[in-house]
Amino acid sequence: QVQLVESGGGLVLPGGSLRLSCAASGSILSINVMGWYRQAPGKERELVATITSSDIATYADSMKGRFTISRDSAKKTVTLQMNSLKPEDTAVYYCNAEGLTTTFRRFGAWGQGTLVTVSS
Repeated sequence: QVQLVESGGGLVLPGGSLRLSCAASGSILSINVMGWYRQAPGKERELVATITSSDIATYADSMKGRFTISRDSAKKTVTLQMNSLKPEDTAVYYCNAEGLTTTFRRFGAWGQGTLVTVSS
């Protein structure tokens, strides 16, 4: 079993910043990719950013230059620094991780989600 726990969501003014964190735990041998996705009301879940075990980061176009993803492989954590937030960034943000368990099975896990609201 692999668990992901997010933290750091909340209410922020337009133009403000917020930092999301996610910690993985459980029977994890290795994590290949960690990332963040989001789902706004009435919309499908979409990619925000991912980062590989080699620290190669990928961003959705609308997040480039505003969001920064980073990870601590030793601590099994991933962080999303969000700057210059816009009302359209309002969504539930989900952490995702893919890797191998200690029994050498592939896993794909999701966190429970954390709400980010950008509003004045």
